[in-house]
Amino acid sequence: MLSTKNILLMNEIPFFHLVRESNIKNRPSPLLLMIHGFGSNEEDLFSFSRALPHELTIISLRGPVNIQNMGYAWYDISIDFKGNKIYDTQKAIDSRNKIVKCIDMCVSMYNTDKNNVTLMGFSQGSILVNAIALSYPKKINNVISLSGGIDPNIIDLSKSNLNKLNFYISHGTQDEVLPYNQAKESLDFLKNNNIDFEFQSYPVGHGVCPENFKAMLTWLNKKIL
Repeated sequence: MLSTKNILLMNEIPFFHLVRESNIKNRPSPLLLMIHGFGSNEEDLFSFSRALPHELTIISLRGPVNIQNMGYAWYDISIDFKGNKIYDTQKAIDSRNKIVKCIDMCVSMYNTDKNNVTLMGFSQGSILVNAIALSYPKKINNVISLSGGIDPNIIDLSKSNLNKLNFYISHGTQDEVLPYNQAKESLDFLKNNNIDFEFQSYPVGHGVCPENFKAMLTWLNKKIL
């Protein structure tokens, strides 16, 4: 029987996290690591877990930055006097690197397969999982990038193993938080580096509609099973 755990192990995995165990008991299981968006928490993407393949060990992390009266984030976002967004790039890189360490820790803590790792991120979390995969492609197989984009400022682009990555990227055409055109243009980074990806758009705002979820799930099943 599957179980859900709420675990705080700061000496092991450096983030508060939720876990849904795999139904695979006789060998390492594929890992799905979830990274939420700005102002959210570890429960957000974890709500998808009931519909995701039971073979997966699912771990949903909580960001280290406490956003007052909102939730959590992986790095701060502020607005300058001209109305432009300012990102704490150094904190983003720090979160990126700590999340990578989590992947290695999951192998020993939860008996996950280091050769079958999928990242899922939404919004700020999507930007981060893209950066993780492009910086450390040897550790990642699949990336599910929802309502985010590519930020070259937090990517240390690998010179090898990029061709092993599989990207599923989706975005709402009515998104006003991370505008659709801006997000789509950022994908030129992937094109310019000859990285294959699947991109889908939906007539919604900053979120994941049922059709989007169904398409993502179909893609995921093909990649991990």
